[in-house]
Amino acid sequence: MRSITPSAPARRVRRQAERRSRRRPAIVATGLAFAVLVTAGVTATAPTSQAEAAGSFTNFALASFTTATSQDATGTGIGADAVSSEARRALTAADTTIAAAATVTADITASGLDIGQAETSVDIAPLQEAVERLEGADLLPAPLVPAFTADVTELISQIDERVAGLRGSLDAAIALKAEQEAAAEKARLEAEAAAAAAAEAAEAEAAQQSSGSSRSSGSSAPSPVYAAAGTSAADAQAIARDMIAGYGWGDDQFACLVPLWQKESGWNSQAHNRSSGAYGIPQALPGSKMASAGADWQTNAATQISWGLGYISGRYGTPCGAWSHSQSVGWY
Repeated sequence: MRSITPSAPARRVRRQAERRSRRRPAIVATGLAFAVLVTAGVTATAPTSQAEAAGSFTNFALASFTTATSQDATGTGIGADAVSSEARRALTAADTTIAAAATVTADITASGLDIGQAETSVDIAPLQEAVERLEGADLLPAPLVPAFTADVTELISQIDERVAGLRGSLDAAIALKAEQEAAAEKARLEAEAAAAAAAEAAEAEAAQQSSGSSRSSGSSAPSPVYAAAGTSAADAQAIARDMIAGYGWGDDQFACLVPLWQKESGWNSQAHNRSSGAYGIPQALPGSKMASAGADWQTNAATQISWGLGYISGRYGTPCGAWSHSQSVGWY
């Protein structure tokens, strides 16, 4: 029978219960000692008049430093206040991000492909440490908790961006492999056709003419049909300029990226080529490939750009490499 591993939330509840059971006696003792010291200090430094006493506490909002004491259904002691709710949301998002990081690393390893990046793993240790700190903050005064929550949220954002870049590079490597296999299959079929034509000497000339006619036929791809843009081209380019720094690219590469995606989509996040099905700023084909970078790939320019930069990095190395290829053959 397969053993069942406790989920991350279940492990988190158990750790919190153990932590509280160890810390509660020390907290109570410390609280009593602190109360004695405060009482002594207030007695020693008490103001000389009732007016001074009233004025010294007028602006002290003690209620804002009170921790939530109500217990939820799991008995964790975390309340239903806004601070606790935000902390729980951050912990849930962290679980999702850690799982996504593990998945993309496993997918890259399983593919056996070169995705064009020296480092294919995601460092989740800082996020795990931040999660531990946040989990241990349930017994702290409420004003101290948002700082721990903010640390977790910031690390989630950084790791999500790294995962999206790796996923885009992996998608590009898979697409390149598929194109290479298709080219090899096409060459094989052409070789077989040539052998058959040679065997039929009487029809060799007609076969060659037919093959030449077939190869020369074709039509140029229609221009993309653009829908109304949800983000301006200037805003989309500003997003891209910020993101390329994460790949170590400078202004020279941005100068290649601008005309590349201007040619493809006019930097329109809703650009749609009705003929091929290509979609978005990078004209992903099909557009649903960009779902690996985010569920909002159809409307979010930042999600499309994140996937597109990963694709360029994995297949061409740099935006200038992609732009050079596009100028040479008309696509990238």
